[in-house]
Amino acid sequence: MTDTFRLENKIALVTGGGSGIGAATARELARAGAHVLIADLNLAAAQALAAELPDARAVAMDVTESASIASAFVSIPQLDILVNNAGIGLVGDITHTSEEDFARVMKVNVHSVFLVTQAALPLLLASHGSIVNIGSVAATVGVKQRFAYCASKGAVLAMTRQIAVDYPKELRINCIAPGTVQTPFVEGYLDKYHAHEKEKVRAELVARQPIGRLGTPEDIASLVRYLCSREAEFINGALIPIDGGWTAA
Repeated sequence: MTDTFRLENKIALVTGGGSGIGAATARELARAGAHVLIADLNLAAAQALAAELPDARAVAMDVTESASIASAFVSIPQLDILVNNAGIGLVGDITHTSEEDFARVMKVNVHSVFLVTQAALPLLLASHGSIVNIGSVAATVGVKQRFAYCASKGAVLAMTRQIAVDYPKELRINCIAPGTVQTPFVEGYLDKYHAHEKEKVRAELVARQPIGRLGTPEDIASLVRYLCSREAEFINGALIPIDGGWTAA
């Protein structure tokens, strides 16, 4: 079934593509035949990954700054796929979330999706392209001590559905909602907040997903590939959980 979910000659841009889910997505889209633009604030990481892949190129991009995004798009004349993956987290309930931290999470997780999608839209309309926003289960269920993060991912879901309504025939846009995925992001969280009890907390993270394990970046990347393929052309404006059964329980 090597001809399934193929993306030959498609141009794909992945934000936050230098590590974690973004890097796995870049690899998977390249495996499907796409030419991948790996956008990241960490240009060295993006360049190292691009060197491993056929027809890939690193793009320096700060997704929170319109000037940086505009500069990057100068060298992108065509685009078929946009994966809005870049994002950050924050631990804290509403009483332990500062105004500055809330603004930072919203800027990286929400404002960036607005800025990058707006910049990419003319190219995606021209190609009848596909957008995949990397959301979270936090868009639909409350996660303890994740006030700002839940708010930001709820906004990403709302933007996904709104764009699908405005452009139902011109492009496709969908939102993936991962559960907890084994990434440098999760390891950083464990190191920062639970250094003295990492394995205990890791077990708790696993336990909230009924399937009995954390997700992998490759799990998410496979779903991104499918959503961008012609086999998924009837899927639009959808939220698709990929969480080991977390939100079904």
